[in-house]
Amino acid sequence: MPTRAEAETALARLKLWAEAAGPEAAAELGQGVASLLATERPLSRRYPADFRPDAAYRAGLPDLQNGPASLIRGEKQLLQHVGISNFRLPIRFHSRDNGDLTLETSVTGTVSLEAGKKGINMSRIMRSFYAHAGRTFSFEVIEAVLDDYKADLESHDARIQMRMSFPVLRPSLRSGLQGYQYYDIALELVEHQGTRKRFLHLDYVYSSTCPCSLELSEHARATRGQLATPHAQRSVARLSVEVLEGETLWFEDLIEHCRAAVPTETQVMVKREDEQAFAELNAANPIFVEDAARLFCARLKADARIGDFRVVASHQESLHSHDAVSILTEG
Repeated sequence: MPTRAEAETALARLKLWAEAAGPEAAAELGQGVASLLATERPLSRRYPADFRPDAAYRAGLPDLQNGPASLIRGEKQLLQHVGISNFRLPIRFHSRDNGDLTLETSVTGTVSLEAGKKGINMSRIMRSFYAHAGRTFSFEVIEAVLDDYKADLESHDARIQMRMSFPVLRPSLRSGLQGYQYYDIALELVEHQGTRKRFLHLDYVYSSTCPCSLELSEHARATRGQLATPHAQRSVARLSVEVLEGETLWFEDLIEHCRAAVPTETQVMVKREDEQAFAELNAANPIFVEDAARLFCARLKADARIGDFRVVASHQESLHSHDAVSILTEG
């Protein structure tokens, strides 16, 4: 084994050679020699706007995420999901009633990562999306995107979720005005152990008048001549439904299920006659959070295009300092 003095002499000679031969010759001997030269030269603080890497330069760039398993920190354990969340781009979607709409879309794309792999190149997920970004999206197009980045990343399981705000023009109850209601909607495609499932998610916002409070208010009026008002609050139901293979469930279809089940949707354009109408509509449809989940369930079960589903209802109570919630799952 060489002595320290011999190593220092060899290092000095290598530096002399590297300085004379230049960076390209040093790079041919490997990254270690090139780094010796780099440490001896003053570093530039000017951004090299004209620099263009060639194929050889790119091939020599470090790639830790594709490194050996010895680089893994912590337990060598399977990751069910790893990827990117909330990257945005304009995407064109089919609609049932208004043709194709281009909407700002937030995308989450993930894959599974085997226990022996260090990581993934996450930019490949984005590149897969941009390769299809000019198409009008449907579950079939999402499947093509998923196929692409599964192949690029050599993964078994994968997931894509695309979330957008879907506008629908709604008339007021009595005044004849119109305004856009925006619905938070997401398309999701999940592949697990070779099986793919398609999901549609919707947040439906409505007013819930407490039936108990309504009866108590009427009791005060009838027995004591006391003016009283029932408590009502803005409420949200998050519906997640599986769209069966070969079926088409439009955004508008799921929205209509919600409006039919619980008709007290919050309003957009409101004049005095509309506000009075909304008070009457709420009085005609008082609802507990338990009722809401079951009413949504009845509509979803009657639609043969829908498989499994989940309903999460939350009434953001104006009486209490807490919320009332209910969860119902099918399948």
